[in-house]
Amino acid sequence: MKIAVLPGDGIGPEVTHEAVRVLEALGLPGLELTAAPVGGAAYKASGHPLPAETLAIAKAADAILFGAVGDPDCDGLERSLRPEQAILGLRKELGLFANLRPAKLFKGLEDASALRPEVSSAIDLLIVRELNGDVYFGEKGIRTLPDGRRQGWDMMAYAEDEVRRIAHVGFRAAIGRRNKLCSVDKANVLETSQLWRDVVIEVSADYPEVELSHMYVDNAAMQLVRNPGQFDVMVTGNLFGDILSDQASMCVGSIGLLASASLSEGTQGLYEPIHGSAPDIAGKGLANPMATVLSAAMLLRHSFGLEGEAARIEAAVARALADGARGADLGGSLGTVAIADAILERL
Repeated sequence: MKIAVLPGDGIGPEVTHEAVRVLEALGLPGLELTAAPVGGAAYKASGHPLPAETLAIAKAADAILFGAVGDPDCDGLERSLRPEQAILGLRKELGLFANLRPAKLFKGLEDASALRPEVSSAIDLLIVRELNGDVYFGEKGIRTLPDGRRQGWDMMAYAEDEVRRIAHVGFRAAIGRRNKLCSVDKANVLETSQLWRDVVIEVSADYPEVELSHMYVDNAAMQLVRNPGQFDVMVTGNLFGDILSDQASMCVGSIGLLASASLSEGTQGLYEPIHGSAPDIAGKGLANPMATVLSAAMLLRHSFGLEGEAARIEAAVARALADGARGADLGGSLGTVAIADAILERL
């Protein structure tokens, strides 16, 4: 069980350390953890956010536990050298095209959600986000118009095979849950989205047991706060998925609770909390490590098929929350290590 541990920047090393403690507490045979720098920390050490040595370790691993990247000291660098390029590079080099972001309200956190308790208590959804296409990976630049004005431009594009493979992931995920899939697009104004919708409908013929619906992204954003309980699995593109998954995090109480998995065609995956590096609290021991711990649970489930061990971790987190183990993000007073201790006690 080779796991590459890439802590990254800001609170990344703190929360990753606690997730490793949880993994080690399981006493898994053959567990082999190898740490490597990434992001701003790697740039400061070697001049690149994704050094060749780090990439080699990631490629050789069965799974990757990732912290966070982002360092204000690097904001002035050219785009190719900024910390965020590390995660984009890993997605491209490892073929990580499918991002799974579950959002479920833990019992006892109804008061932490921005929504009314009777609305938030129904949240149990999975956002499946395509990672390797869309406007993030399209051509882009800044040009000067004939009248002298500067214009920034970014190209949004999807090929049908890219849509087809993420659609299959969405349908298969729905079969493992409640057999409902909502495809989110903006087909009324974007040709990219029209192709997306057409291909998803084509793929649906392979999954007659799954109820397929379509929703424009602006309506989906509204429905996530109006009636989130209606959603089972949502499948969408890179840009829309980025925004909707962050919105879902506040619906369940805190971005510090949401884990994610970025998967390839095989079993290799990269697992990370969806929160950022939070440089304002880095090194203070205040960050909530639960999202990273839950990411470790997803790692065990999706890359190693260890459903029992993954469920144990998730149950320990749920029990810790129910018993009042909360950090500042949830109105509590526990620090990073104390929250992890509470999880380990219940594990």
